[in-house]
Amino acid sequence: MTQGAGQGPEVRAATLRDFRVPAYVHETGPYAHNAAPTGQHTGVATGTAEPEGYTPTQRDLPVINQGDTLQVPLAPEQAADPSTPEGLGPLYVVGDVHGYLDQLVAALQDKGLIDAEGNWSAGNTRLWFLGDFTDRGPDGVGVIDLVMRLSAEAAAAGGYCKALMGNHELLLLGAKRFGDTPVNSGAGTATFQAAWLLNGGQKTDMERLQDHHLQWMARLDAMEEADGHLLVHSDTTAYLEYGDSIEAVNDTVRETLTRNDADECWDLFRKFTKRFAFRDDETGAGAVRELLGTYGGTRIVHGHSPIPYLLGEVGSEDGETGTGPLVEGPHVYAGGLAIAMDGGVTMAGKLLVCQLPLDE
Repeated sequence: MTQGAGQGPEVRAATLRDFRVPAYVHETGPYAHNAAPTGQHTGVATGTAEPEGYTPTQRDLPVINQGDTLQVPLAPEQAADPSTPEGLGPLYVVGDVHGYLDQLVAALQDKGLIDAEGNWSAGNTRLWFLGDFTDRGPDGVGVIDLVMRLSAEAAAAGGYCKALMGNHELLLLGAKRFGDTPVNSGAGTATFQAAWLLNGGQKTDMERLQDHHLQWMARLDAMEEADGHLLVHSDTTAYLEYGDSIEAVNDTVRETLTRNDADECWDLFRKFTKRFAFRDDETGAGAVRELLGTYGGTRIVHGHSPIPYLLGEVGSEDGETGTGPLVEGPHVYAGGLAIAMDGGVTMAGKLLVCQLPLDE
């Protein structure tokens, strides 16, 4: 598959707001067993029991104010690890971007992957984006344009820049294709349009979407393996429902989108929104091993669930300085088998770009 994709600005603490979320955006099902711990703030109104496998949505993932982009000095290009396949350079992964184009550019520059003009400068380096390019932030289409352009530039330089399908790509595709068409959510009436808006959909992104953006998103793979790392977007075992190999899962996802059936696409989106399957101390490592045993690899690398949520740290509701989540890098957990890459850029966290394997 060939696709076309630090230090960000200082962020201010954001205020969490509690809202009840419609039932159709909550997670259910056999793999939603890792609900938030009792007493952890998840954005549900006080005194309300958390649904099993609850997923925070736009209502309780606060968005930081957009600031000026910092100009970050370029880091020297890193040499290829001798353990990497012949002819290929070092491997990097990028967590959820969610429309924060300025922060993405700064983070890529900080790692020496692009130059001061935003062009690929990393030779045969391999770069994987883990999905969720749009929604919540100000310029999701700009992020997609950058990823697509860097894909061509990296390929010309002997490397590659590729991307995975995130649940927000599925959500945006659904909102564009099906709009307010009712879907069978299993928990009452739902529409892609309503879910997209609830989860931070930006009208400016919808207005700027073109056919080539939609075609690019619809062709994204759901998972891939690189240097022993199983790369996925969501921290869920729901991938197992779509095939017993990486190729089978990717084919099934693409075929589902090709059929253009609103209910099928909604079911796919819903399963990609599941999270926290690896977080539980007792069952998390087992869930990771099940995925690795089926699809290969020795570690799983994912985005989707913000690290502050995995750590039970969601910042202060009153926005006091110094009380927000502090994310400096990836979160390694599940007995060392899982690496979380969503630094929580939408909630005063950090947009993560990291080289694999991690230095630990």
